[in-house]
Amino acid sequence: MFQTMKLLNSLRFTPRILHRTHQLPPRRHGHLVYRAFAPAPRKNQIIAQVILGSMWFWILWRFYHEPEDVFGHFPFPDPSKWTDEELGIPPDDED
Repeated sequence: MFQTMKLLNSLRFTPRILHRTHQLPPRRHGHLVYRAFAPAPRKNQIIAQVILGSMWFWILWRFYHEPEDVFGHFPFPDPSKWTDEELGIPPDDED
């Protein structure tokens, strides 16, 4: 009998609980917003993105137009022209 009354009592409050959850404001979890529009970016975030974008543009522009800054100002050596002596390989007749 007690279990039945407890069950009926819990069913009596269920519609109120369900109705109240629809009236709750959207919850924020860090920068994510559930079931609402995300807040507009702040002025500092926009300025930071512009600075970072221009920095990467400058790095990639310089890399494309002046690759010798990264790879060096000398011609790469051809390893097929190196002698055994330069490579430190002993002669074949040496035991």
